[in-house]
Amino acid sequence: MLKFAFLNFISIMYPEMLAAPMREELTSVGFTQLLNADEVTSVLNKKQGTQLLVINSVCGCAAGSARPGIRKSLENGKKPSELITVFAGMEAEAVTKAREFLLPYPPSSPAIALFKDGELVHMIERHNIEGRSAQMIADNLQAAYNEYC
Repeated sequence: MLKFAFLNFISIMYPEMLAAPMREELTSVGFTQLLNADEVTSVLNKKQGTQLLVINSVCGCAAGSARPGIRKSLENGKKPSELITVFAGMEAEAVTKAREFLLPYPPSSPAIALFKDGELVHMIERHNIEGRSAQMIADNLQAAYNEYC
């Protein structure tokens, strides 16, 4: 029993070789990868502008819907002033800090959050990503950009 409880606190890290192309899908379109809690706090404590935070993930819904939908959402029209991402299963400290800003939403990866003037104004959790197309994710985000950006 003690061994099981201990295993629940171990942070699983993916090999960087696996995560690198998934990071690149977002950083190649202007996202900044935040690697620690101080970087997350610095960006998300801003009280002006808009920030799109993506909690990236290795899962299939991140690959098939979330990342392609996010990229598509940025192609035309209004968009957030800052694009930031943290990677679940990699930089645990940064992800933990980012999730504090997402309360009262429970931990979710992938997840997409839009902040305006320091306030969380739009959230897409994993259960809103699974089973939806990239175009549906893009349309959802573009509607939020039109309202808040």
